[in-house]
Amino acid sequence: MPSPNHDARPDGTTVDMLILHYTGMRSGAEAVARLRDPVARVSSHYVVEEDGTVFRLVPEDRRAWHAGVSHWRGHELLNGRSIGIEIVNPGHEWGYRPFPALQMAAVCDLCLGILARHPIPARNVVAHSDVAPDRKEDPGELFDWEGLARNGVGLWPEVEGEAGGDPRALLGAIGYRADLPLPVLLRAFQRHWRPGRVDGIADAETLARLHAVASLLD
Repeated sequence: MPSPNHDARPDGTTVDMLILHYTGMRSGAEAVARLRDPVARVSSHYVVEEDGTVFRLVPEDRRAWHAGVSHWRGHELLNGRSIGIEIVNPGHEWGYRPFPALQMAAVCDLCLGILARHPIPARNVVAHSDVAPDRKEDPGELFDWEGLARNGVGLWPEVEGEAGGDPRALLGAIGYRADLPLPVLLRAFQRHWRPGRVDGIADAETLARLHAVASLLD
């Protein structure tokens, strides 16, 4: 399902990020149509339907237009260095719901293939909400990041005991743009690594998880 919405990656840029999104539209067909619409000027490399069907829209060696204004680990405008996957889900606006098992299995297989083709470290497998926390919520708190990590895609911390410290400093060490309001950053972190409580508050468990994730990057 090729999209015309792509261009050349910047010269000398290595693909070292994988960014996962939800489509946030009422149907997969509607999302694919928009991602292929030259007027919309948005796209992704892949779309994964709820039944596990995978569509390729943009070749991996081209820059798709999926992340927009974005930041991770000191880098900006991440489209040039990333591969984007849109996962069909109506999102918070249209009736957010759990991601089916067939869909998650297809996402996992697709990610493993991408990781085999590109030098993407686990710390750079992230959510759209991680790289644009002041604008985006996707793929959200119902997405099974833990299951993906247990199958070799991304990071999931083992949390033991409590921890203190400066949450903003820990968020910056993980990769977030640390100059945004702290509750905005904490909600993004919680959607990914503490999905049971997305309230933007640095309580004891959130701090423990911040430390645990940061420790995986050492």
